[in-house]
Amino acid sequence: MSMRPLLLLATTTAVATALRAQPAPYDLLLRGGTVIDGTGRPGVVADVAVRNGVIVRVGDLSRVRATTELDVRGRMVAPGFINVHSHADVRGLATAANMLTQGVTTELLNADGGGPLDLTTQAAQVQQSGLAVNVAASVPFNSIWAAVNGASNTRPDSAQRARMRSMVQQGLAAGAFGISAGLDYKPAYFASVAEVTDVLGVAAPWRTFLTNHDRLTPESGFNSLVGMHETMAIGFGTSLVPVFTHMKLQGRTQGNAARILDTMHVESRRNRWVAGDVYPYLSGQTMLVSLIIPGWAQDGGLAPMRARFADPVQRARIVRESDDAIAARFTGAAGILLGDDGSTLQQYMMAQQITSPGEAVVRILETRMPSAILGFGAEADLAQLIADPDIAIACDCGAAAAQRVSHPRYFGTFPRVLGRYVREQRVLSWEAAIRKMTWLPASLMGLLDRGLIAPGMAADLVVFDSSTVMDHATYANPTAPSTGVVHVVVNGTLALREGTPTGAQAGRTLLRPTEGISRPAAMLTQTDTDQRVRNAIAVAMGTNQRFTITATGIPQRAGQWWSVTGVGGFSAREERPFLVVYDDKDPRQPGRATVSVWLDGQYSTQPLRAR
Repeated sequence: MSMRPLLLLATTTAVATALRAQPAPYDLLLRGGTVIDGTGRPGVVADVAVRNGVIVRVGDLSRVRATTELDVRGRMVAPGFINVHSHADVRGLATAANMLTQGVTTELLNADGGGPLDLTTQAAQVQQSGLAVNVAASVPFNSIWAAVNGASNTRPDSAQRARMRSMVQQGLAAGAFGISAGLDYKPAYFASVAEVTDVLGVAAPWRTFLTNHDRLTPESGFNSLVGMHETMAIGFGTSLVPVFTHMKLQGRTQGNAARILDTMHVESRRNRWVAGDVYPYLSGQTMLVSLIIPGWAQDGGLAPMRARFADPVQRARIVRESDDAIAARFTGAAGILLGDDGSTLQQYMMAQQITSPGEAVVRILETRMPSAILGFGAEADLAQLIADPDIAIACDCGAAAAQRVSHPRYFGTFPRVLGRYVREQRVLSWEAAIRKMTWLPASLMGLLDRGLIAPGMAADLVVFDSSTVMDHATYANPTAPSTGVVHVVVNGTLALREGTPTGAQAGRTLLRPTEGISRPAAMLTQTDTDQRVRNAIAVAMGTNQRFTITATGIPQRAGQWWSVTGVGGFSAREERPFLVVYDDKDPRQPGRATVSVWLDGQYSTQPLRAR
């Protein structure tokens, strides 16, 4: 495994600032807001100072000044929201207006196993038009399976499995944060648990995650719980953290949220952490064909499927099994909205005088290939999922051109959670909700410098009005912007000011550091953090010079692994940002621990004695 240092701490100072007679000490100062730091702890009134894209100080800063100062009294200040399930497109990322108005500053691309195979090329492409938000990527399992094994239900041979394993490793080496899959989508649907486990087992040394759109099959009665247990089996079999992506209890499985949550918690107490993400809607969106037409009928792709439609015997079976899928998974024909003309499947059935929803779907797919919004669940289940501490908030959306949006989650997800489920329904507290949008997804991804408001962390911040934050997008008007998100800061630059995008493109392509691990969001409670930092810097930098810590951030831990950010220097009152990581199972040093330090852009790592 190659070493990949984390590129997060800027070292340049603006020329304009250097030319000032009395330069302001900070670039940006948010004054007097209620700071919710992302840990889940109660918010406190404080100021937040930023320099060179990094949070430098948090507290009473009434005696200091900044180039840009914003009075945010009466408003909440949180870490920028992290969307771990993104379907962003390149055009949308250049402006990301629909995400910035929700408070999102980072997006994890290649959800549901889809996306390009060459992640280095993908990173270059998304940067060509500029980035309004940060982007990261997952290795797309579905794309790998289709590229190697094709569209048919065939078993890959040993050479093909080896090629897939190599592609997974290449993606991780290129900076991917984890692996995404959508085993409910063909042709990855045809992969067995053993085959998926065999291919993904090579990812174990990277200590990362597997997100999966759980596979629901006719054999299980389209049971969501069976699909989730399959995701856990693959995760446990590969030493990857299993993540139920856009988690839902569908159709006949409604009412079982407490049951699956209890299973997750039991496994986590066994040191097999299970996580998830959820969006606050009871309808999903995908292609009409994807989850309704049975897998055997989709074997080989579009042309073979339509040929089966033309055979009376096969058509009758397809219609019957499609009827079963709609009844078992969704809320009926009235809850299926066709993406190309805006009508419901029930309206189409009435117009065509069809009594079978399966027959209606087949007729549509004979000549069209529309997307569809599919109603699936129950509000009581959704509220329990939103409240659970191990389930992140994600939108199953992404930065997009407005004209391509047909689901309200593209404009409303994060404000909807805050306005509806926190302020109005009190399903969870402000602090708990912010944690599920920030530190929890950051920890899941293995990020080290984002998701918290603390000295030394990257300055991704959102300021919102807790009394007005709310979504307004609907299925009839899916591009209505949310309200209440006032300011958004991306890498220290104002990307949204007074609710309006500034046009700034301060976003970056993020690469996962080797020291990063997928972990539950937990804090180091030891009281000797500062001494740990001094010792680590002395070892990694090879110096006996005393390091003075001006401010320590929030120590994070996972077993014996720990990390902490802060500011300090080798002389009094210096505010050079640092990040220290103690890694007890560094894959680059088998049998040895390492300590790694990033100090104001300089990186150094050193092995420690054998354990």
